[in-house]
Amino acid sequence: MQSTNNKKIGAITMARNDEFFLSRWIAYYGSRLGEENLYIYLDGEDQTMPENKGNANIIHRERIPGQVIAAEKGRLGYLSQVAANLLKTYDLIIGVDADEFLAVDPACGKSLHEYLSEISVPVSVSALGLDIGQNMNCESKLDRNQPFLKQRSYAFLSPRYTKPCVISKPVRWGSGFHRIKGHNFHIDKNLYLFHFGCVDYDMIMDRFQDKDRIATGRTRHLRKRLRAIDTITKGKTLDGNKWIPIARRIQSFLRPIYALNKPSMGGWKLVVKYPDRFKNIV
Repeated sequence: MQSTNNKKIGAITMARNDEFFLSRWIAYYGSRLGEENLYIYLDGEDQTMPENKGNANIIHRERIPGQVIAAEKGRLGYLSQVAANLLKTYDLIIGVDADEFLAVDPACGKSLHEYLSEISVPVSVSALGLDIGQNMNCESKLDRNQPFLKQRSYAFLSPRYTKPCVISKPVRWGSGFHRIKGHNFHIDKNLYLFHFGCVDYDMIMDRFQDKDRIATGRTRHLRKRLRAIDTITKGKTLDGNKWIPIARRIQSFLRPIYALNKPSMGGWKLVVKYPDRFKNIV
């Protein structure tokens, strides 16, 4: 194991038919943690290797069967086991989806690896979720060759993406990494989880044509993403410098009745223009 000021940190994800985001995921986490510390599980033997795989550990596994709810339970059960095994040689494991990017506030002046090496993670730590979406009033179609945050300025502060995504001990993640069973969560003041599933309207609409997603009931998930774009487009936009810290405090204390180990905004759909200092992150 590494010393506390230079922790060994790995990242895991599972993907299916998600080549675009997965290639960005490899580039992002590979540059921050080292490609050899990335563990990517392709859901199905029919999945092709990403062109920029480099030294990342990419493993094909048998397709997880079932509709979306059952498949998600199986997926996160499997990834929880993977993470537990990796923690025998790693100090920390980051578990996120292929369209999610964990970042430290640039105001800290530290890299992601440096920051995670310095903070205490007794079991897990959560990052405040920023659901980045296209504002249809003023933002054009995504240029897939350019950085995301150079093209998008608005975020829906959805508690769905405030996830316990960094762990130091074996845990049982719930579906989508949204919670850890049997444990509460702590939202770090300088960590953010950028979710880009809503980054482009046309990209979402294209996915409605994916027969695999239709067959497994994932179109409902896509409709949620369209609603997030609608919230960002029609909602009142507030100053992120002021309201992001407030959202963190709200989510630290509010809980939905049905899941006391998940954060809540009490039904408030808070949309912000996030600070410009984040523009160069992803």
